[in-house]
Amino acid sequence: MRNFFAVSFSRIGLPTTGRLSRLMVAFLAILSIAVQPVAAQSILRDAETEALFTDMVAPLVAVSELDADEVEVVLINDSQINAFVAGGQRIYFYSGLIETADSANEVQGVMAHELGHITGGHIIRFDEGAKTATGITILSLVLGAAAIAAGAGDAGMGILAAGQQAAMGKFLAFSRVQERSADSAGARYLGAAGISGRGSINFFKKLQNYEFRLGIPQEDSYGRTHPLSGERVTLLRDVYQQDPAWDKPSDPEIEARFQRVKAKLLGFTSDPAVTLRKYPESDQSVPARYARAYAWHKSAYPDRALYEANNLLKTAPDDPYFLELQGQILLESGNPDGALKSLRKSVRLTNNQPLIASLFGHALIATEDPQYLDEAAQVLKAAVNKDNRNPFAWYQLGVVYSQKGDLARAQLATAESALLERNYAGAIRSSQVAMSGIPENTPDWIRAQDISFIAKAEFEKNNRRR
Repeated sequence: MRNFFAVSFSRIGLPTTGRLSRLMVAFLAILSIAVQPVAAQSILRDAETEALFTDMVAPLVAVSELDADEVEVVLINDSQINAFVAGGQRIYFYSGLIETADSANEVQGVMAHELGHITGGHIIRFDEGAKTATGITILSLVLGAAAIAAGAGDAGMGILAAGQQAAMGKFLAFSRVQERSADSAGARYLGAAGISGRGSINFFKKLQNYEFRLGIPQEDSYGRTHPLSGERVTLLRDVYQQDPAWDKPSDPEIEARFQRVKAKLLGFTSDPAVTLRKYPESDQSVPARYARAYAWHKSAYPDRALYEANNLLKTAPDDPYFLELQGQILLESGNPDGALKSLRKSVRLTNNQPLIASLFGHALIATEDPQYLDEAAQVLKAAVNKDNRNPFAWYQLGVVYSQKGDLARAQLATAESALLERNYAGAIRSSQVAMSGIPENTPDWIRAQDISFIAKAEFEKNNRRR
């Protein structure tokens, strides 16, 4: 599901001789494009969503023979219908894909496909296709330049254009082979995990309809990184229908949780008016109330948001995520004292889930009551020990240290937060201030030094790119 290129090659015409160097640079730059760095994307983190994704992908990871502790599903705030892997064993889903899917089974089909990319080493092998294409391109550049130098300008430019086309065709063919390989692996993983391939077929049909609406030619897949969705449906349907799991229903608990998360995501990311049209007041289901609670909260109607959250809790008073929602609404509408009971209970029910714990720590600080500072420090330290990739938790811990008078460790926590947010200049400043106030060669001093080294290296790397 990765789209490495977003360039219309059919629009590359024959340039004039004076544009030869720009042509060389442009084409070689195109070949070097891979998936956009995730750093440039907005990552969405939510305790309930991450728990669901973990449970959805677990049976597929088990049959793929990957290490369950290494595979992670990450959600990106982007309305595109897309998913990809980008090194390591992380699968990135765009929020638009979740909103488009009708069931958890459809998303599991995409998960299986992306696991096929991981087990196939396709990110590592990306360079193989690029090197082949680059070799063709360089040869055409040399021959074309020689022809131009000999006075045969039109012939030289023709060689250059043909070289580009051949190189790109070679690369795209390489990419399509990888996609078919991932499709095949994904089908095996779904079958071995006892999960029906119906969702996979249904989602490919959605993509096919999307291609029709965009006017994408359906005759063949030449010039594309992926096979046509129709081709994939035809090839995979026979495989899935022969599998014993074809008629097996999806896990009803997983499907119910998916509908909750989907509604919650829509309420959080979409315009409130869109959410309220999709989930009108006449819909009293749990997903609808969930979506409306976020829509009303986002619209600055805390009373209406609390009304929905309170009704959710009437149906399930010990649901930790409903408690989290209630606490979040109270906290962000200016009532942190009122939020403490809900958030404290949510943290307890989830065994100190770090994202919820960081929100609870924030609420403790926001009361501005000194009696809560020790508890806030304890909660936030536990949160970053379980999940040290949460810049919000590190920032809040820095606030606690500052209010307790430990300015050096406040700067260390700020440096951690800045590093995670790729604010390398800020991380350098804060880590150096921390080192000046922490005893040398202690664990905290060494960590501050490490942050300084990492941030400086990244800062210099970014400057070289410019």
